[in-house]
Amino acid sequence: MVFNSFSFFLFFALVLAVYSLNISWTTRKTALVGFSYLFYMAFHPPFVLLLWISTVVDWHAAKQISRAAGSLHKKFWLVVSLTVNLGLLAFFKYGDFLLDNFIRLLGLFAIDYAPPEMGIVLPVGISFYTFQSLSYTLDVYMGRMEKAGSPIDFALYVTFFPQLVAGPIVRATHFLPQCAAPGRITAERMGWGMFLLVTGLFGKVVLADAFFAPAADAVFSQPAQAGFMGAWVGVLAFSSQIFFDFAGYSTCAIGAALCLGFVLPENFRFPYGAVGFSDFWRRWHISLSTWLRDYVYIPFGGNRNGLGRTRINLMATMLIGGLWHGAAWTFVVWGGLHGLLLVIEQTIKKRFGSVRLEHQVILPFLLAALTYFCICLTWVFFRAQDFDDAWILLYQMVRVDAALPQIVDHPAWVALGAVGLFVFHFAMRQKSPARLAWLMPLWARAFLLAFMLICLSLVPGDDRAFIYFQF
Repeated sequence: MVFNSFSFFLFFALVLAVYSLNISWTTRKTALVGFSYLFYMAFHPPFVLLLWISTVVDWHAAKQISRAAGSLHKKFWLVVSLTVNLGLLAFFKYGDFLLDNFIRLLGLFAIDYAPPEMGIVLPVGISFYTFQSLSYTLDVYMGRMEKAGSPIDFALYVTFFPQLVAGPIVRATHFLPQCAAPGRITAERMGWGMFLLVTGLFGKVVLADAFFAPAADAVFSQPAQAGFMGAWVGVLAFSSQIFFDFAGYSTCAIGAALCLGFVLPENFRFPYGAVGFSDFWRRWHISLSTWLRDYVYIPFGGNRNGLGRTRINLMATMLIGGLWHGAAWTFVVWGGLHGLLLVIEQTIKKRFGSVRLEHQVILPFLLAALTYFCICLTWVFFRAQDFDDAWILLYQMVRVDAALPQIVDHPAWVALGAVGLFVFHFAMRQKSPARLAWLMPLWARAFLLAFMLICLSLVPGDDRAFIYFQF
């Protein structure tokens, strides 16, 4: 069940109807937990067992950690939580990947090993809810919060359906306090929630799927036929597609949650307007980048042990971030490239110092364009099926010729749309998306809403899954 499907709107209407009944807050939360399980079971029913395992294990692990008198007892239960959560993630997401690489390793020694196929099915959103549930245990262990007071509250935190399968990755310190009392569901909040839901769907269905995806799919499925211009159009198209797809999901999640009285954190803040790569990661998939910072980079030592160790920590964190996205070496390379770009940026700043850009226009724009250019190059490895396709496409991108792309429809419009997205992000980079929407006059919001609804009604929907469902 995806946001861009008729079945979801029937489901959401039922949720709102039950949620608006004159029942106790505990009963409403219990109903939300039940609806969240139904939402997840719509993808693959047996995998709801994994949600139950993560919920039960982390609930009891945090409970034991909070009661433990000694550090050894606390560490034991933390290890239990880490082992169960990361073990399930490793098996279901990386089992086939590890087995394939083991077979290749044996092949280097002329050992022919052909085990039966494991046929592991990847549970949708397992990376998201694993990191979310695990962060609760880690926060309790590190003394950042007390254990949850109610198992229903904790179950709702782990399974809350708007953001269950593709984020944002919400922290328990942000969500659990909202479970203490029902949030006010006013007409204004409901209106904003629906506006955000429509905005996210417009980004996903109209811009990502209908406008940019055909060009990206054509180029990445036939990289050798792309040519110089076609390759660049395809990469620019994918850079825009993945933004509108993923930011569209996050916007839908925030809107649906707001309709139920819950506030979720923003996950994108005009990322393609970033000036530098550290700035990019403060704007792109914010919930993941802050998770990696707090639970990987800082525990590794952060920037506390000298420049050399800081570079190693940065690279290791981004390699883990790349592997989190997918069980393929192309994702590891994508993460490694971002780590390398961050290290280069840090080295330049260390050598020459940071340039004050507050009152400048041209230099920030040029630096933002350079940042966007490099980000687009890394997207090649993220989207390509394998290294062969990635290298072919990169070769096409540097093999200058004047031939028009034959495999992309309306290449000029696609390229113009991608460049327009970059320019818009740069112009808005000092602003908050939520604040920007709030300051819009009522007539402008009404016009925009009507425009998006008309576009959604005209575009044939194919219920295409969100890109980040595979992670």
